[in-house]
Amino acid sequence: MSEQIPLHDLGFDQRVERDLNNPALRTNFREAMDFLMDKRSSSFTDDVKLQELRTLGASIRKRALSKLPDLLEQLEAKLKENGIRVHWAESSEEANQTVLDIAQHHGAKTMIKGKSMVSEETELNEFLEKKGIHPVEADMGEYILQLAEEKPSHIVMPAIHKSKEAIAELFEQNLDDCEYTENVDALIQAARKELRKQFHSADIGLTGVNFMVAETGSLVLVENEGNGRLATTVPKVHIAMTGIEKVIEHLDDLPPLLTLLTNSATGQPITTYVNMISSPRKGDEGGPEEVHLVLLDNGRTIPFADEEMRQTLQCIRCAACMNHCPVYTRLGGHAYGTTYPGPIGSILSPHLLGLEATKDLPSASSLCGACSEVCPVKIPIPDLLRRLRHEGVRKLKKDEDPVIRGHGAKYTHTEKAAWGSWSKLYSSPALYRTFALSATLLRGLTPSKMKGWTDYRTSPKPASKSLHSLVKNYRKEQEQSRNKEAGGSQ
Repeated sequence: MSEQIPLHDLGFDQRVERDLNNPALRTNFREAMDFLMDKRSSSFTDDVKLQELRTLGASIRKRALSKLPDLLEQLEAKLKENGIRVHWAESSEEANQTVLDIAQHHGAKTMIKGKSMVSEETELNEFLEKKGIHPVEADMGEYILQLAEEKPSHIVMPAIHKSKEAIAELFEQNLDDCEYTENVDALIQAARKELRKQFHSADIGLTGVNFMVAETGSLVLVENEGNGRLATTVPKVHIAMTGIEKVIEHLDDLPPLLTLLTNSATGQPITTYVNMISSPRKGDEGGPEEVHLVLLDNGRTIPFADEEMRQTLQCIRCAACMNHCPVYTRLGGHAYGTTYPGPIGSILSPHLLGLEATKDLPSASSLCGACSEVCPVKIPIPDLLRRLRHEGVRKLKKDEDPVIRGHGAKYTHTEKAAWGSWSKLYSSPALYRTFALSATLLRGLTPSKMKGWTDYRTSPKPASKSLHSLVKNYRKEQEQSRNKEAGGSQ
């Protein structure tokens, strides 16, 4: 499995500093996240029912993951029986090549795309452009970002960081007969007019998948704009791309997951469109003549192999954890430098990209637990973040197999020695007392710069008197007071 490095010019610290110093970006995200949190809260008014539904959703996903290899085989067999062609891809490169092979087989020059985070993960657009195939994003947010040549900053609303003024300027510059306007409805209509042409002229349609039902061989897509329905029916060929973890066992498992997904993501009881695709066109019916499914691993089998890490794959991509995360709200999505930002990205991306490329993400959290409290399928994100932090600094024992690529990426001998010294110091009362006394007496020598710590904080300086000293003096004063009172009473 090939290593992948996120495509960005700045390091994590530089991206964080850049976005923290962007007042407009922080205002946009603060307002957007407040709105999304309110929408979710108003959708789940009965907490008892919500917790019951979350427990059910978590059990459905855990059951599916516990049977993942068998369910994938069942899904493949049922899809083939229904006439859908199944392709397996171990890496991003293999997935992209599979899509290219299908497109070239049909002589395709254009592709219309419904929303697909997996295609963002594999950087499919860039790959196809180099091969002479022009992909057009049909999801409104993705279309905006394609015109702006930017990456998504949110997994449900990819262009949430853009203001209407910025979008108005973008459309004026890139769309025919579109004058500058800040009227949102007018902007949407201008984009729709252009996209309608693309739907009718595209050689191939490509979408993501929200769920795959092994029992029926059905691909389920949820959306609000209709672009997914058009991309899967107007072109003669439909390609669906998704990760192997999206499979569920029974059709009866779908309704509770849909309820959790839509209410958690956008505060809707259900999305405008729920598409269930089980076969290509039959006879004179509408729809594509061919349907292909590309199933991507790209590192997903790594967390699957570890019982605790496997919980990462329960995710249904609702983004509730991002909407409630104080760190993501302040930074936005681009600071993370990966396809999947926020809390879920911080536990998923290390498996997809390796810890060398993502070693800072598990630490990009306050561990406040808000993400875990709102996750509709009860992923213990803070626990998994702590586990990844541990794996990032832990040195493997002899003959021990790593549980993640890039294991120990943050391990240093200096840090190991520092923590070893700390352990000895705090486990020995005599050493601790000596250290505390020395720190108090030599407090004036405290350096003003301490690597890492003082990048964002003031330098810690020992107090002029230690707590032990203060307590000892207090007790001494109390004892003297009692003795004085006793002497006076005599």
